[in-house]
Amino acid sequence: MTPIPTAARAATADRPALRRCVAAEPDAFAAEHWGRAPLLSPAGTLPKAFEDLLTLGDVDELLSRRGLRTPFLRVAKNGSVLSSAQFTAPGGVGAEIGDQVSDDKVARVFDQGATLVLQGLHRLWPPVIDFAAQLGVDLGHPVQVNAYITPASSQGFSAHYDVHDVFVLQVAGEKRWLVHEPVHADPLRDQPWDQHSAAVAARAEEEPLIDEVLRPGDALYLPRGYLHSARALGGVSAHLTVGIHVLTRFALVEALLKLAGRDGDLRGSLPLGIDAADPDALAPHLAETVDALARVVRSSTPGEVAELLRDRAWSGNRPAPLAPLAQVAAAQSVAEGSRVVLRTGLRSRLTPAGDRVLLDVPGDRLSLPAYTAPALAALLTGASVAVGDLPGLDVADQTTLVRRLLREGVLVPA
Repeated sequence: MTPIPTAARAATADRPALRRCVAAEPDAFAAEHWGRAPLLSPAGTLPKAFEDLLTLGDVDELLSRRGLRTPFLRVAKNGSVLSSAQFTAPGGVGAEIGDQVSDDKVARVFDQGATLVLQGLHRLWPPVIDFAAQLGVDLGHPVQVNAYITPASSQGFSAHYDVHDVFVLQVAGEKRWLVHEPVHADPLRDQPWDQHSAAVAARAEEEPLIDEVLRPGDALYLPRGYLHSARALGGVSAHLTVGIHVLTRFALVEALLKLAGRDGDLRGSLPLGIDAADPDALAPHLAETVDALARVVRSSTPGEVAELLRDRAWSGNRPAPLAPLAQVAAAQSVAEGSRVVLRTGLRSRLTPAGDRVLLDVPGDRLSLPAYTAPALAALLTGASVAVGDLPGLDVADQTTLVRRLLREGVLVPA
C-alpha cells in the first residue's frame, strides 16, 4: 500500500531543532558528520544559545521543588556513581516515598565535588520536552535528554564512549572536552565501553582528536564510539546531553529475525539427545536452518520490515504532552469554527486500503472511511485548521472526524 502524501514532511524539512545543534546545513551534516565524525559548533554559528531550555536556576527548582525521585537524579564523583542514600530522603507527611531527592543532601554532595545528572528531562522539563519532541522528528531517531551539572574544576566521569550518538549543548559555565578516536567503532547497545576498558584507558593517553573548551551556547556532536571526558573550569558548568538512540542496520537484522520467528521450519525443535556442543552434530541442522533463514530473508518485503521498525522507532519518543481535561472538553464541544492542530511530535502514516484509509500512529491504527483521506491529509500537515475548512467533507462529517481524532490524541486544540 502506498502512503498518502501529506505536507507533514515539508513541515519538518527545515529541521529547526537540529539547526540549533549544528552549524552545518542539515544535508551537509547528514553527509559529512552523521555517524561518521564529530562536529564542534561555536555559539556564534548557531541560531541562539540554550538558556531557554535550561538554566542553573531551573536546576535548583528541579532539585528543590519538583519532588524528583531517584530515577531522575544520578550523582557521580571521581568516575563512580554514588549510592542514592547519599542524596535522597523520605517524602514527608502524606508522601509515602522513601527515595525523594533531598535538596540539602544534594547541596552537601555537590559542595564536595560531585557531579549531578538530571536524567530524562525530555519527560520532565517542559522546554526540553518540546525541544526533544521536535528533534526526534528532525532526526527520525528516538532521543533522550540528560543534564550534567559539575562543580568548579571537577570531573564527573573518566574517558569512556557511549553506545548512542550525542549532542552536547553547553548551557552554563565552561568545560574542557577531550575527544579521542574510537577503539570500537559503531558499538551496539550491548557493547558498552567497559568491555574494552583497557583499550579505552590506553587511547585516552594518546593525543586527542579534539581538545576544546565549551562555553555557553556552544554545541558538540559525537557519533557513538568516540571516547570523551570533560572537566569543569573555574565555576559551575552545566550542559545538556542529547542521546540519540540511532536505528542501525543491525536493527534491520533484528526485524528480519522477528519475521523468521513466524516461519514454522525455523521454530522446529532440534532432535532429542542432541549434543549442542558437538559441531558435527549441529552441522546438518545448521545448514538446514541457514537455508530456511535465507528463504525467509529473501521473501521478506520492505513493508513487513518497516512495520516492525516503525513500532520500535515511534515508541522511542512520546509526542508532546496534552492536557487531559482540556482535551476531553475540546472533543465534547467541537463545532464549526473550532481550530485544531496535529499534536507536536506525533509520528503518523496514512495509507489507502480499499474503501478505508488507515492512519497509523504510535501504538495504534485507526481505520476510517476512504472519503476522509483529503481531510486527514490536511490535518496531518501540522497547520492549524478550522472545522468547516477541511476538504471533501461537509461540516457534520468534519465535526465527527475531528472529534474522534481529538479523543484519540492525534489532534489537540489550536
